[in-house]
This record gives sequence, C-alpha cells and structure tokens, in this order.
Amino acid sequence: MKSKAAAKKILGEVPFSADIYWLMRQSEEPPTKNYYLNKLDNALPGWVDQVAKSRAQINGEGKKILIFAALHYWISHITLVGATLSGLGHEVNLMYLPYARWEEPINRFDLRQQNLYTKSVLRKADTILKPVSLLDVKTYNDQLPDQLIEVVEKISLRDTQYTEQLEKVDQDSALYRLRLERNQEAAQKALHWMREKTPEVVVIPNGSILEMGIVYEVAKYLDLPRITYEFGEQRNRIWLALDKEVMRQETDHLWVSFKDRSVPSGEIEKVRDLFDSRQKADLWKNFSRQWQIAPTQGGSMVRQQLGLDERPVVVLAANVIGDSLTLGRALFSGSMTEWLERTVKFFAERSDLQLVVRIHPGERYTKGPSVADTVNHALKSVPENIHLIAADDQTNTYDLLEIADIGLVYTTTVGLEMAMSGVPVLVVGQTHYRGKGFSFDPNSWEEYFSLLTSFSQDQESFKLTSDQVKLAWHYAYVFFFEYPAPFPWPMPKFWKELEEWPIERVLSPEGMAEYGDTFRYLVGEPRSWAN
Repeated sequence: MKSKAAAKKILGEVPFSADIYWLMRQSEEPPTKNYYLNKLDNALPGWVDQVAKSRAQINGEGKKILIFAALHYWISHITLVGATLSGLGHEVNLMYLPYARWEEPINRFDLRQQNLYTKSVLRKADTILKPVSLLDVKTYNDQLPDQLIEVVEKISLRDTQYTEQLEKVDQDSALYRLRLERNQEAAQKALHWMREKTPEVVVIPNGSILEMGIVYEVAKYLDLPRITYEFGEQRNRIWLALDKEVMRQETDHLWVSFKDRSVPSGEIEKVRDLFDSRQKADLWKNFSRQWQIAPTQGGSMVRQQLGLDERPVVVLAANVIGDSLTLGRALFSGSMTEWLERTVKFFAERSDLQLVVRIHPGERYTKGPSVADTVNHALKSVPENIHLIAADDQTNTYDLLEIADIGLVYTTTVGLEMAMSGVPVLVVGQTHYRGKGFSFDPNSWEEYFSLLTSFSQDQESFKLTSDQVKLAWHYAYVFFFEYPAPFPWPMPKFWKELEEWPIERVLSPEGMAEYGDTFRYLVGEPRSWAN
C-alpha cells in the first residue's frame, strides 16, 4: 500500500498522468471509494429532460447565477438545486471542488481522478448547466488582498475548531495548515473567476465553514448579492439568508414584522404540541429530531435524584463544545469554554446557590472533549452545590426546567424554552432569540456576574411577567413556523424526497404554488414578511 501511495504521489506531479490513466480505465465508476456520484450520474438524464421541457416554456431572461459547493454529497445537492433554477429560466454556473473529505490530505493524482470523474458525470448536464471545477481555474499567482487574507485565516481556524470540536486549537497543526492551504487556493481562484465572470447572484450552502465559507467571503468582498442556505430538523423546510451567513439565524427583521401581530390560537397550539413532544421525547410531525433520551419523570423526582435542597437552583444548559452554532458567537467571553470555566468558579464560591450543569445529549455522538472535562479542569474538586448531568444521563431536560429558578445558556434553544416555561434566563452568546424581550442579555463580565449576584439576593425581581412568557411563545411560533421556508429537498435525505417531489413536479404550477417563493428567494429576491 505504501508503494502504491508513493507512486500516486509521483504521478500526481506528472502532467496529464491522471488524464491518461482515466482514459485507460474506460470506466465511469468512482475512482476512489470515498468519492461517489453514482445516484447523480443515474438521475441526470431524467433531470435534463424535465428541465428542458420547462425552459421551453419560459419567456424572458433569468439571472446569471453561480452556485458553489465542495464535497461530493453537496455537489449532488447543488446540481439538483441548480438544475431547478435552470428550469426556471436562469443561467446557472455550477462551481465545485471534488473533495471527499475536508480534514484529510489527498494526493494530486487521486484529486485529479476525482475531478475527471466529476466532469464526466456533470457533462450530461451541459445543456442546462455550466459546470466549472474550481481546480481548473487559472489564477496566474494572483495575490489576495489583505482583507481576504484575514478572512481565510479566520475560516481556517473555524474549520479546525469545527473538525476537532475544540475552541482552543493549535495553529501549527497539520489540520490547520491543510485547511489554510486549501482555503487560500479556493479564495484566489474564486476571486479570479468572479471578477472575470461577474455573476449576478452567488448561492452557497452553509456559507460559514470550509470552502463554502471562503466563496461566501469572496462574493462579499466583491459586493455581489449572495444567498446562503442550510437545513434544520424539519422536513421540507430550508433556512435562507440574503447577504448573511445563514447559520447566524438572524431573525431581527422577521421579529420586527411579527412581534406586534396577533397569532391565531390554532397556530400557538402547534407550538404547544411541539413543546409537548420535546418533553415526552417523541417525534413531532415533520421534525426529524428526538430532543430527549427519556420522557419526563417530574421535577420532584429529579430534585430527589440529584439531592437538591431548598437553596435556589440555577440550571446551565450547555451546547456541544465546538458546535457550529457556538463558534464565533462570543460576546464578552473569549469562547463558550471560558464562559463555562468562569461560571463554575463563581458558583464554587457561592454555597448559597445550587448549579446544575446539563451536558448536551449531543455529546454522545461527538469526539471532542466533554463539558464535564472543562468543569473538572476549572475546579480542583467539584463542590457539593454543583451537579453535572452527563450527556447519556436519562434525566429529561424539561424536568430541570420545572425546578429551575433561573437558567444560563450560551446559544442553545433550551434558553428559549426556559422563557416559555416562565424561567428567567441569562443569554451570554450571540443567538437568534437574544434581545427579543424575554431574556436577560448581559454585555460584559461585570454585568453578567452582577446579575447572578442580584439573583442570589432577590429571586422575585427576576421572575418573568405573563406578557414576557407570552412573548416567548409568540417568538417560538415565528422561529419554528415562519422563519423556515418551504423546500422540497432538504439534506441529507433529498434522494428520498425526490421520489415525492421530482423536478418536473416542482416546476409545475402545483410545485410553484408550494415552493415558487422559495426559489425566488434563492436567486436573491428579498424575502417579504408583510404577508
């Protein structure tokens, strides 16, 4: 195996060696086991026919669109989205980077093989799309402006944090250097291509990490309109953002429009049903995530199991360290880790309060350090007034809300649900529900610790009013049921969804009635909340 890898390394530097080998193989099968577009290869002829029929009925010109992704599974998805936009009359440039893994190096020979394989698959869509491999873009050693050099370094750091699920990472590590090298190359090539071709709209999944984040930042530097999109836990729903990173989940404009509107009681009942399913550890309607391991037992049972007494109970609901919804979200703390460390040290000196740290159940599926490690590292020994609930513990988080006198959160949605339950909550990270009128939002360490001290002296003054609780329910409705837009093919199960919603059905009058607005938003039409 070592000799084969060495041979590929040598051949990778020989011009056209990969091309010759590809021709000699006389096979359209994937060249490596980790990079495959089989389903896309089989689907494309049908998609081309369906799109061609739709384009034949289009009058007028659409927009010049660039849609980009790296990694083979995202390439399949943007091809589907791009084909549909082509069916709506737009000119779509489909740009891609043919990587299988973002965190592992690949020899040039295999990378060129994957590039040739991707070209051979996408060639079937030449009549409806313009495929562009970013690997093939010539830059002539273009220098990046200082502003983009800084951005490349920032995203490379974020990529490393995300991969290792750490907030403190070694910037001399092989992983950071790999991400920096790939991101620098992507930035140079994307900048060159966009300057030359000047797309009217740039569409990018995620837009915050990896080369997708780089292309977003290059488009931003060039002041090009850009759409980012991602998917949550709801089937047939998509998150969209115009000229923003979608993972920031910015809802300010949405909230301005909805805050003073009355919501029909039937709509609030939808939120109540969803909230109830979360508590019972059930799945609800089109939501694909089960939020709890076990159903509720009741607050009194949990209080007894934890050995809690009559002292005020503070519940800290942690995120997973290094999660994409926490990276870069610090306001006054350097990171979520620093906030955890300083918080537990504060409570270690406050025997008049009881702190319950609910470690995120998602830690069961991650490889990074646990919040428990952070707490144990910060304290010489965990005092009797601090209780840790492990990720795999059967305790239902909503039983903790029942006994909580106040909550502490970074960005987790549990903070919103605390307010919905009438529990006052301090929100210390940049999250979508912060500043919406039903949370305490400190902007400095001094303000944060002052609020905790004030709470220890007068819990009554922190209680939420009935209007604040209603506002939290109102916001929950807006976030869960108005913020996501209808969309037929969410990742990662879009191949399954295609069975119900093939392209021709989406492009039909029926499909446009259901999803037409979303596809208009995807090409830069501002989303209106007025209706």
